[in-house]
Amino acid sequence: MPQPDLTLTPAGPALAPRYDDFARTTDTARPYVPATRTSSPRPHDPARTTGGPARTADAPVRTTDDPARKAGGPGRPAVGARNPYRLLFARPGTRAFAAWGLIARLPAGMFGVSAVIMIAAVYDSYALAGAVTATGLAVGSVTAPLIARLVDRHGQARIAVPAAAYATLGHLVLALCVHERAPVWALFATVALTATSPNTGGMSRARWAHMLRDDPGALHTANSFEQAADELCFMLGPVLAAVLCSALFPQAGTLAAAALFLGGTLLFAAQRSTEPPVAPRTPAGSPLRAPGMVPLLAVFLATGAVFGSMEVVTLAYVDGPVAGPVLALQAAGSCAAGLLYGRARRTARLRTCLAAMTVLMALPLLAASAGSLLALAAGLLVAGMATAPTMVTGMGLVQRLTPADRLNEGMTLAVTALLAGIATGSASGGWAADHAPFPSFGFLIPLAAATTALALCAARDAAAGMTKARRSW
Repeated sequence: MPQPDLTLTPAGPALAPRYDDFARTTDTARPYVPATRTSSPRPHDPARTTGGPARTADAPVRTTDDPARKAGGPGRPAVGARNPYRLLFARPGTRAFAAWGLIARLPAGMFGVSAVIMIAAVYDSYALAGAVTATGLAVGSVTAPLIARLVDRHGQARIAVPAAAYATLGHLVLALCVHERAPVWALFATVALTATSPNTGGMSRARWAHMLRDDPGALHTANSFEQAADELCFMLGPVLAAVLCSALFPQAGTLAAAALFLGGTLLFAAQRSTEPPVAPRTPAGSPLRAPGMVPLLAVFLATGAVFGSMEVVTLAYVDGPVAGPVLALQAAGSCAAGLLYGRARRTARLRTCLAAMTVLMALPLLAASAGSLLALAAGLLVAGMATAPTMVTGMGLVQRLTPADRLNEGMTLAVTALLAGIATGSASGGWAADHAPFPSFGFLIPLAAATTALALCAARDAAAGMTKARRSW
């Protein structure tokens, strides 16, 4: 039997509430206070005289400051709601798990860059550095869905903490091997130990999905925030890693990322009040068996190729110290668009988002053809604005297609497909940069990848329409 969690109250130690203790008040953002039952209704109750439902003392009374009335709540129109993010984080426990989850995710943008810098500095080979990091990514694509399946089966805290500790140990051993200039085979062996990293972003989205299961509007805002947080991590992480490795010593980026990752994961897992309960197992099987899931993962694969190829071809085109800041503008545009998309009252279809991405990916190509670095920076900023809405809409589809008892596994499969696409796009972009007949040739790769993703999504929608038509016959 799990031990109860304790918290400090003005009256002394008390049991900390689990999620189910306040699930009834997720649309009110107020602590749940059990009501006392009285033997008789209140005198002069207007509801009794007008024939409406009688209000007794055990019915909680809403006040004018109730956030659910301002936000509308499930099925209610919004009344005076100005900032949906403020209402979102007015819910109990949301600020804590969102903040620690953001810290735990920041190293995701640091580990790869740190490994490349420290291996290249000691072994004087970028080819070796790229091969080692690619090996870690390949092993992680296999282990990540398995870790997510264990999280769904046993709970986030029980699996994420030991998995994060084991992955942190792998990163520390890799840094030690590089420092001691160990044989090359040792680098490939130790980088495989880092592949147990839990998907903190997926666990955070699972908490929102369970907490807001009856409020699709608030869930859309939460998913938009999570996507903006991802973009922020991948915008700041590489810069922080590069600064630490260059200003201190080659292993500084890896050591700092390991500390942030383990500490953030521990504190994220400690937020037990918002941890979703383990759902009972169903015979639904793997999320891959869900209708439409495999074609959707193919769309994620092609979308990842857009991101991977754009990064490499931009670095090759700019080829200088300003390459990093110029490339970061794409993530900045995506982060801003994600936050704005979360405030929207309506969501777009995935095919519409991909069509917008395809059109906007032509802007960097046109800017590079003109030979203007400022135009390229502006083109990347605008093109990045299509990223977050596409990912938010795609992740929303994954949440709807995945069985409730396998939600973490389903979202991790989407992330795995995305990472595989990034690796493929990086390789394609590198080849295009080396064999470019003209300087802007490489920017054709992300445009082609976006077009492929749009075509795959259209084919998926057409297949779903034909299946629905057959069922109606």
